[in-house]
Amino acid sequence: MRIILFGPPGVGKGTHAKLLSAKLNIPHISTGDMLRKAVAAETELGKKAKAVMDAGQLVSDEIMIGIMRDVLTSEKTKNGFILDGFPRTLPQAEALTHLLNELRMQLNTVVNMEISEREIVDRLGKRLTCRKCGKIYNLNIDKLSNPTKCPNCGGELYQRDDDKPETVLKRLRVYNESTAPVKNYYKNLDLLQNVNASGRIEDINNAILAMLTHR
Repeated sequence: MRIILFGPPGVGKGTHAKLLSAKLNIPHISTGDMLRKAVAAETELGKKAKAVMDAGQLVSDEIMIGIMRDVLTSEKTKNGFILDGFPRTLPQAEALTHLLNELRMQLNTVVNMEISEREIVDRLGKRLTCRKCGKIYNLNIDKLSNPTKCPNCGGELYQRDDDKPETVLKRLRVYNESTAPVKNYYKNLDLLQNVNASGRIEDINNAILAMLTHR
């Protein structure tokens, strides 16, 4: 099973990717984790990515596809994968298709997780991040006894600037502009399936699973 999880920031892609990974026994591949691992391993592409990120610039599609190639040709993805956070643009989607064709891998489905802007603003507005360990909590879900202290490591919890309402709305505008062509691309390939990502996590995950088994 080879799946792409698609959706705006705050929709729950990471949460659902982890649940699906455990249920389907295939790895969850997050773009952020992938980059960090390549940098930590000091691979050739990892070094290039680090230089770009240290300069405060976005990692190029060429580097991202190169790192994606390394991941998709590794032993861990031989039985499938769940991609989270990639592709974000039409050129990335086209490059990924070319790479999968080259590796003789077939994408099963692209799950487009849909939710209202208002709910995203509300969700991200309730999100707190630990300065020490980086763990993310949601005030609605995690029922923290102390909303200033991380229960994992004791570090300080804070709201990131990009989780504030005005910034979230800007992020959503950028997301919609860059990803609308990607959704159309996968729709034309008859791979796009929409799921309502509002409601209980378990119900949404079961809806995605049902969608995958009927594919």
